[in-house]
Amino acid sequence: MRKTIPLLDPEQPLFPPIHEALDYPDGLLAMGGNLESNTLANAYQKGIFPWFNDGEPILWWSPNPRMVLYPDELHISRSMKRFLKKHPYRVSFDEAFDDVMTACSLPRNNQDGTWIIREMKDAYSELFHQGLAHSVEVWSDDKLIGGLYGVAIDKIFFGESMFSFATNTSKLAMTHLCRELQSRNFQLVDCQIHSPHLESLGARMISREAFLEALKDGCRTPSTSAHWKLTGQWTAGPNERT
Repeated sequence: MRKTIPLLDPEQPLFPPIHEALDYPDGLLAMGGNLESNTLANAYQKGIFPWFNDGEPILWWSPNPRMVLYPDELHISRSMKRFLKKHPYRVSFDEAFDDVMTACSLPRNNQDGTWIIREMKDAYSELFHQGLAHSVEVWSDDKLIGGLYGVAIDKIFFGESMFSFATNTSKLAMTHLCRELQSRNFQLVDCQIHSPHLESLGARMISREAFLEALKDGCRTPSTSAHWKLTGQWTAGPNERT
C-alpha cells in the first residue's frame, strides 16, 4: 500500500486514481498543484476537494466514507419548523459571497486558526464570479448572522462551510438551500466529512464508491449560471422529514 502522496505539477496538475487515497489520514490523495478554477472544477467532478492550513502545501482529499445530504431527506425538527414559520430574518442567495467566506473563516470554539485562508478566499471568489460557487445569507436587518457557501456543478452541490452568529441561522440557510436545490433538480449536497450538526439535518454517510457513482450521473459538465435568487419563502415540502 502506498505510504506517500504524489506532488502535483503546479501548472498542469493530474490527480491520481481515487482508490490510491490514504486510509490515514483518511482520504489524503495528493499535494501541490494549484487552485485555478479549472483545477477545482476538475477535482470536484472526481470527488476530490482541497483542505489545508496556512503554511502548508495544497492538500487534496477524497475521504471514505463520505457524508452527503439528499435535498428531499432534509430533516426538520418540530422546533425548527416552528422557527421557520416565525423567524424575523431575511434570507438571500449570492448577495454577499465574500462576506460569507470571511464569516466562515473566523475561528470556532477550541480552534486557533482556519483553513479558509486568503488563497482559498481568492480561489472561491473567482468561482463565484464565474457562476460556479454560490452562497446563502441570513440577515437581521443589514447584519449578516448566518450562511453557507459551496460549489454547484451540474446537479451536485459541494458544500464547503457554514456559520451561525445566532441560534438556528445556519440551519435556516441549509433549509433554504435544500428547497432551492430541489427546485433546480439537484441530486445531493456533498458534506465531505461527518459532523453531528449535519447529521441532525439528515445527512448520512455513504461509501466512496457510491459517491463516485452519484458524480458519474449528476456531475458531468461544469456549467456557469447566473447568480441565484431566492425563489420564495420556505414551506414544508412533501418529502422533507419532520
